[in-house]
Amino acid sequence: MPEDVRTDLITIGTIVRPQGRKGEVVVEPLSDRPDRFPSLRRAWVADAQGRARPAGVTSCWPHKGRFVVKLEGIDSIDEAETLRGQDLRISEDELAPLPAGSYYHYQLTGLSVQDPAGRDLGRVFGVMESGEGVPGVPILVVRGAGPERLIPLAADFVTRVDLAHGVLVATAPEVDPA
Repeated sequence: MPEDVRTDLITIGTIVRPQGRKGEVVVEPLSDRPDRFPSLRRAWVADAQGRARPAGVTSCWPHKGRFVVKLEGIDSIDEAETLRGQDLRISEDELAPLPAGSYYHYQLTGLSVQDPAGRDLGRVFGVMESGEGVPGVPILVVRGAGPERLIPLAADFVTRVDLAHGVLVATAPEVDPA
């Protein structure tokens, strides 16, 4: 498979803008582990079409809630400007293993959602977190033929996640029509 067509890449940040005159870029972290950035030595830069190319990371430091990253071969503000809006990704095998019953959001997105009787509820469109800095239960956004459903990712609602078969079994909470 050509290097620019990778299916195992996970977005960990978005390049926001150039920083300085030597090709550094500011990256908005999208990772649950922003601590990974300072030790990052290699990443993939993906454009709007999803084509990714490998890039060595020569330095990285925190700056105002984001990270300033210096990529190999990007040595001017003009070169850095061409990366604005592109994703910074890592290979799936670089992710930390999760405990049993825990999932990365990308693993859940796209799963077919069924109720316990096997009726189709739609697909997981995305996962929402509760407010920033507030621990809580992630919410699955499920879209299908009917109205959008919000299903808490909790044992009371989600009874089975089968990544191998692309299925999640859940009971949607009752919605008060009032």
